[in-house]
Amino acid sequence: MEYSLNYNYDSLINALKQFNITLSEIQLSQFESYYDLLTEWNSFMNLTAITEFEEVLQKHFTDSVSLIKAIDLKGKTYKLIDVGTGAGFPGIPLKIVFPELNVVLLDSLSKRVKFLNEVIDRLDLKDVKAVHGRAEDFAKNPDYRENFDLCVSRAVANLSTLSEYCIPFVKVNGRFVSYKSENLTKTFLTVKGKEYSEMEAAKKAISVLGGSLKQQVEFTLPDTDIYRNLVVIEKIKETPKKYPRKAGLPSKEPLS
Repeated sequence: MEYSLNYNYDSLINALKQFNITLSEIQLSQFESYYDLLTEWNSFMNLTAITEFEEVLQKHFTDSVSLIKAIDLKGKTYKLIDVGTGAGFPGIPLKIVFPELNVVLLDSLSKRVKFLNEVIDRLDLKDVKAVHGRAEDFAKNPDYRENFDLCVSRAVANLSTLSEYCIPFVKVNGRFVSYKSENLTKTFLTVKGKEYSEMEAAKKAISVLGGSLKQQVEFTLPDTDIYRNLVVIEKIKETPKKYPRKAGLPSKEPLS
């Protein structure tokens, strides 16, 4: 079966080739449907500030799939949760490219979850669901707590806060990967009157939550000068039951 595409996907095809990924016509058609839905829904609700086609290919689609730089996903049936998924990044592009993944998309805004369900339906995606709720609540739910091989997040928050939201979802020996746009050893925070690098400030939180920093994978997105950093945290022991703390505290008072 041939698929009729309305856009030129050469930049996405070439970028993903640099990740050793070749897209099928079905996958390109799914990306096109996703883009169309994103721009359609963005006209009446705030999903993303990035809507120009080539920018979406680069800063949303390619960026989401760049997880392959840190984690081998090909042919894997990992259970993956995307915390604070927003318009579905990185979870939906990852599901399109690696259809064997079993994906949960978690977001705190019901309107975004409605959009995500429309995307899932239109793209005919299997083994993926969108859920409405806060990470602090879902991470206490036994159906979700320490139940995932991978947790990913492109949410904008310091690593201490993100770790408290995300590490509780990961099973022992699983991994949490934070998508960052800066080198965390060169980004500084003030904690209780003292200045620390974001990485230094997060180390205690990561340890308390049962994690261990495995690596930072630094690169530029293909054919651009856009810096990216995938921070990989391995789960080495169970997270104490008191974490995450109640709603709001992880962001107001990050562990440090």
